[in-house]
Amino acid sequence: MTTPATQAKLWYAQRISAMVLAACAVLHLAIIVYATRRGLTGAEILARTRGNAGFAAFYAAFVIACAIHAPIGLRAVAQEWLSWRGGALDAACAAFALMVLLTGLRAVWAVTVG
Repeated sequence: MTTPATQAKLWYAQRISAMVLAACAVLHLAIIVYATRRGLTGAEILARTRGNAGFAAFYAAFVIACAIHAPIGLRAVAQEWLSWRGGALDAACAAFALMVLLTGLRAVWAVTVG
């Protein structure tokens, strides 16, 4: 069973990561609108992102927020819908968080470093 203190920490982590995700999503959409209105090709976009520490930091923050937010939400859904509790649930959510983090950061690396 999860302690009330742990539940509170998860609640705060979910809300804070949601705020970061909202800001990142808005900025990401603005970048997409900018790129499409300018008629940039995929090659031109990659040329602008290669070696760009700002893009790398922004998208890494986006990925980290996703890796925090999504597993906590899935944990709550699994508890509610499947009555799944205990260490196996925590391990599955941690594995999912790690997968999101690693695949997301790999994508950031591919777009900014190559």
